[in-house]
Amino acid sequence: RETMFQRAVLRDSSMKTNTTRGVGGLRTTATTTTTSRASSLALKRVCLRKRKNRFEDNVRAQAQAQVQASTIAGQDVGPKDAPLKSLFPEEPRKPAPGSPKLKVAIVGGGLAGMSTAVELLDQGHEVEIYEARTWFGGKVASYKDRDGNHIEMGLHVFFGCYFNLFRLMAKTGGLNNLLMKDHTHTFCNEDGDVRELDFRFFLNETKIGAPFHGLKAFFTTPQLSAVDKAANALALGTSPIVRALIDPEGGMEDIRKLDDVSFTEWFTSHGGSMKSIERMWNPIAYALGFIDCNDISARCMLTIFQFFATKTDASVLRMLAGSPENYLLRPIVDYIEKKGGKIHLKTGVREILYDTDEKTGKVTVNGLRVGGTKVVTADAYVAALDVPGAKKLIPQDWKDSMKQFGDIEKLVGVPVITVQLRYDNWVTEMQVENSEGKEARGIDNLLYSADADFSCFADLALVSPWDYYKEGEGSLLQCVITPPQKGAVSGRNYFVMPKDEIVKYTDEQVRKLFPSARKSKVLWSSVVKIAQSLYREEPGLDVYRPDQKTPIDNFFLAGSYTKQDYIDSMEGATLSGRLCASKIIEEVGNLEKSKSETQNSPNLATA
Repeated sequence: RETMFQRAVLRDSSMKTNTTRGVGGLRTTATTTTTSRASSLALKRVCLRKRKNRFEDNVRAQAQAQVQASTIAGQDVGPKDAPLKSLFPEEPRKPAPGSPKLKVAIVGGGLAGMSTAVELLDQGHEVEIYEARTWFGGKVASYKDRDGNHIEMGLHVFFGCYFNLFRLMAKTGGLNNLLMKDHTHTFCNEDGDVRELDFRFFLNETKIGAPFHGLKAFFTTPQLSAVDKAANALALGTSPIVRALIDPEGGMEDIRKLDDVSFTEWFTSHGGSMKSIERMWNPIAYALGFIDCNDISARCMLTIFQFFATKTDASVLRMLAGSPENYLLRPIVDYIEKKGGKIHLKTGVREILYDTDEKTGKVTVNGLRVGGTKVVTADAYVAALDVPGAKKLIPQDWKDSMKQFGDIEKLVGVPVITVQLRYDNWVTEMQVENSEGKEARGIDNLLYSADADFSCFADLALVSPWDYYKEGEGSLLQCVITPPQKGAVSGRNYFVMPKDEIVKYTDEQVRKLFPSARKSKVLWSSVVKIAQSLYREEPGLDVYRPDQKTPIDNFFLAGSYTKQDYIDSMEGATLSGRLCASKIIEEVGNLEKSKSETQNSPNLATA
């Protein structure tokens, strides 16, 4: 993409140019002309902007045409790459001519709700989504402030094992909005000490894949000492991952059994060192589940490691080319609306209306109360919410009488704070002198740190430049503080701090990590606090994750916390939507049969 764009610019430019590679999908061009330098730069910038806009439009149109022409959307990231059948459901069969069509009401406009909607619309069903907030996307949402800055709910990274999300993006025309990063995981220590877990492995220009690329990465990483690397190898070498190399299903079965112990407990009992936990695994655990290795279950961590070990590109990272609103969510929303689906924003569901048969005790949902008096009816209802949203919506009577709903009360969300800092120079380029005014430079990848309260972060101006690069300004760091109530390094309680104080302490730690930040100036900042984000994947809780099908025939669940083999994440949310839709499709005949009975119910009970 970058090469085609640059060639197009060079073809149409009469100026003589020398082009050098930049970062984050950007190119820098040194220009030699007989005119003044200022006028040349101005002309070049106008040309770049115009050609870039035209090129992006052409890329999107071509991508959409390719998706429409293929029989299986996203076939380049489809079932052939998924390590487990449970991670990538079979494509649903086309509905038979004359088969019943349902009206489905979905509560929640996040990824889980939209994934459910796309699947059902593709089967010809009628779908409406009801979202309480003024924007769609849930925890993946973003929006613009009054000055045009994009505010994100968190840092969104796309691992190479996000098979269902890639499929959804391919289907809706957004797959080309991802920018692939170098196949390394980068750790930033104090004073610009950058060390990598480097999965790139070539012999005579031949790419060496799983599991050898992973062995090479862990044996050569400078982030751990030789002693810690040996201990690390001992622990992972005696894990279910080894079985998964030849028997993925059996390996996953063994991993599921480890949900009752923490990763630290499992890792150290198999010879792993605490130094490895502190310098490598804790930052990764914070990035995955917002809790450390003492609190996260071994199942959660080993699930990810299994994917990384068995599939060469599962650990490759991708980032959106720009904001989630523009480059992830908007294509999905457009697809839903073109298929006839409707999304109602600022339309929160206040309560569920249901009927309980006095003789059998059978519960049937008859409607949703929206706002004060409006009632929405459908043939099937989906609660596509996070844990706190599900707890609030589901009636107490159901929790008391049906175990599946009662178990949700045992799940809790974890808090997180996302801080954005815009600087006047390029923070991660590691230089102290003469750093101001340079073209875009720095580390174009997700970054981890064991020396800061933000264990994972990235420079959005580099990794997602289409919306976040600003000419004349520098880095836009997006830092995820976990756990915010007790900083991983400092122990500070950020959740009780005002915004200015959070920004101050975050900036101090940025300067501690990067020499090039020490003479910089913060131009703009944003702080987003989320009291309950991902569900807390601590030991013993996986058993309480509910199935998408519930004891109520016409009521279903979706959400990354529901039962599926992935962790609470964008991929987990998308997978839950596919699973939810498949459960609804399986029940089409029964739902159609009971439709008339539901409509003729003599009374409504309110939750």
